[in-house]
Amino acid sequence: MSAVRIGPYTLQNNLILAPMAGVTDQPFRQLCRRMGAGLVVSEMVSSDMSLWNSRKSRLRMIHQGDPEPRSVQIAGGDAQMLAAAARANVEAGAQIIDINMGCPAKKVCNKAAGSALLKDEALVSEILHAVVAAVDVPVTLKIRTGWDRANKNGLTVAKIAEQAGIQALAVHGRTRADLYTGDAEYDTIAAIKQAVSIPVFANGDITSPEKARAVLQATGADGLLIGRAAQGRPWIFREIEHYLRTGEHLPALQLQEVERILLEHLAALHAFYGDVMGVRIARKHVGWYLATLPGAREFRAQFNRLEDTQAQCADVRGFFREREQSLETEDGQGVAA
Repeated sequence: MSAVRIGPYTLQNNLILAPMAGVTDQPFRQLCRRMGAGLVVSEMVSSDMSLWNSRKSRLRMIHQGDPEPRSVQIAGGDAQMLAAAARANVEAGAQIIDINMGCPAKKVCNKAAGSALLKDEALVSEILHAVVAAVDVPVTLKIRTGWDRANKNGLTVAKIAEQAGIQALAVHGRTRADLYTGDAEYDTIAAIKQAVSIPVFANGDITSPEKARAVLQATGADGLLIGRAAQGRPWIFREIEHYLRTGEHLPALQLQEVERILLEHLAALHAFYGDVMGVRIARKHVGWYLATLPGAREFRAQFNRLEDTQAQCADVRGFFREREQSLETEDGQGVAA
């Protein structure tokens, strides 16, 4: 596939870590980039700058030290607030501003932000023009296919975006009403790709190398956003990139390799958040990494009671030792990802 450009930036490949609140923090972004993502995007930052003094927001606002180009996602429903938030993020080191019109979460949509904006095309246009005018870095947009299945206006919104100067568009193959249920559909994404000349990225249910290839073929998209499938499996980028390039699968990761990546991730979380918050945030990540391994449920119940970083690392090591011993007795091979 040809290289994807967003403004002055040429991406290493066409696989992008989708922004996910509470997941795509700096430690996870750095890890996914090392594991083959061509671009990583920050967690959603509210455009209400009065909320930025909380510790949580301050940690989301750290853009220095992120892999370049640094893309930061902002959300809100007021054009001038979004423009101001975009400027502030660029001053803090953001090199691409991504506007969220794709999040279906109630607490986002009730504030007329995220995918709720798709209902009001005039407001969409006002917001996009204001943000593009406010910064000299590329502005990208994430949308869904529409508000609900009877109101799939993704195509109209895509054209509004192109006219407003948006430089790349990500489309999740579900409507706001679908939330994350059912299967994503890719026909609307294909129609949008045909209708605009800016790069279009497909998003939704891309969980394997084969699915990645099928979605690219079905949509003609320039690249893919991968979100939930990377939770506990950041090496999915490397697997997909290799498969798209060669048509072959990378060998399944050995247990030792999974353990090494997980311990590295834990250390990064503990360092970034500090002991108390780091221990708490590590719990969900550990759950994702181990989800497919035997004995994971019992292990998690005990792991989630641990309160310090040392104990978490020791427990993870113990879990992998037990898994390896049981594999040796079965004369087992590598672990499927």
